[in-house]
Amino acid sequence: MTKGSKTAPVFRARAERLAAGKALRERISRKSHGDWKPKRSRRDPVELLEASNKGRLPQLTPIRYGRMLKSPFTFLRGSAALMAFDLAGTPNTGIRVQACGDCHLLNFGLFATPERHLVFDVNDFDETLPAPWEWDLKRLVASVVVAARDDRLSDSKARDAVMSCVSGYRQHLAECSKMNPMQVWYQRLDVEALIANAPDAEAKRFRQQIAHEALERVIEHHYPKVTEKKDGHCRLVDHPPLLFHARERHWHEWLHEALVEYRRTLSDERRVLFDRYRFEDSALKVVGIGSVGTRCYIALFFAEDNEPLVLQFKEARRSVLEPYVQKSKYENQGERVVMGQRLMQSSSDIFLGWACGRRGFDFYVRQLRDMKMSIPIAGVSAVQLERYAETCGWTLARAHAKSGDAATISGYLGKNNAFDKAMAKFGVAYADQTEKDYAALVKAVRSGRIEALAEE
Repeated sequence: MTKGSKTAPVFRARAERLAAGKALRERISRKSHGDWKPKRSRRDPVELLEASNKGRLPQLTPIRYGRMLKSPFTFLRGSAALMAFDLAGTPNTGIRVQACGDCHLLNFGLFATPERHLVFDVNDFDETLPAPWEWDLKRLVASVVVAARDDRLSDSKARDAVMSCVSGYRQHLAECSKMNPMQVWYQRLDVEALIANAPDAEAKRFRQQIAHEALERVIEHHYPKVTEKKDGHCRLVDHPPLLFHARERHWHEWLHEALVEYRRTLSDERRVLFDRYRFEDSALKVVGIGSVGTRCYIALFFAEDNEPLVLQFKEARRSVLEPYVQKSKYENQGERVVMGQRLMQSSSDIFLGWACGRRGFDFYVRQLRDMKMSIPIAGVSAVQLERYAETCGWTLARAHAKSGDAATISGYLGKNNAFDKAMAKFGVAYADQTEKDYAALVKAVRSGRIEALAEE
């Protein structure tokens, strides 16, 4: 019990927690998780998407819709708020973890640890919040089925991939439940292990190629493509509407204040490192799909030897999960993202921090392109999708075990595949829903109800 705390944590034996999880099946059957049917009172999906645009830069929202229109999978990626609304009405055991909140296949990937190791982990935390563990898993399996359909794979193959994903989650969560907290905390999936454990020569070559591409995704290779020399200084090159300098009044004053505040969120030794870089330029950069329209800036710095550092100041809005769970304990939404990321990831960016902007906008800060790379899933085979889905399920289990009660969840899931089958059923059903919602967006664009901008 820590000084000043009102209650001490209650520690229960693993066997007791396993039994408690198993007992939960009497109240919420594992089979019930497979059911999906929208409520009769379900809001128009386009109306929900429009509501999620509140507070975004209006001139950029057509780009968001244009990116969502490419396929049902890109629609799913951009509609986390819509699925959060739906998930809130599905069965859950009442066990909460630090949830990703936007847990789809492309929000896993490779990135560099502070020690410069390349690891595979969850890598997007804009929506992170304590929430039912089932919500992350359901969004993940839905993305597996939608991605499989995008790749013209049958629903039978999609179910196989979901079964592998959920089996990986269930089995690794059981393993985590037997570990002590430090063992769980130090776990990570190095790219060397992924390559070494490749099931065949073709898979090994593919993983080596992806690792090589990730190692090349560093700012030293990227910044010359987006900068130019002007009046003796290095400046970011405008490429509107995707990259452009801010035109807001008092912009430079705000940026100076934000950098000072951000610096305060770094630990002392990292402030020493940060102070060795001088600020050079900044611009607004459009990123992702679901994030389009939010305020996302990149700031260019140089060390004395002109080695570049590019930090991304990304607007942190309230999580899409917040209307359905307890409000975050962090007033600054950037701090919410940073703390959730540190709690879920095996290792995090050394420059991870947060700041508060003028007019109430919060931001979190990280390095841009620090070997960060999503695994390409377009055009993969059924076997490749199945293996990748299993790796994502394994990784999500480790992330949930860091903050949640792995033994109780494991007791609920059990040793057989009853829950896996339920998730396969849910994944297919929600993929059907996603396609209907995607069609509603297509119709809204064609009718002129909303504007979408198609990029080259």
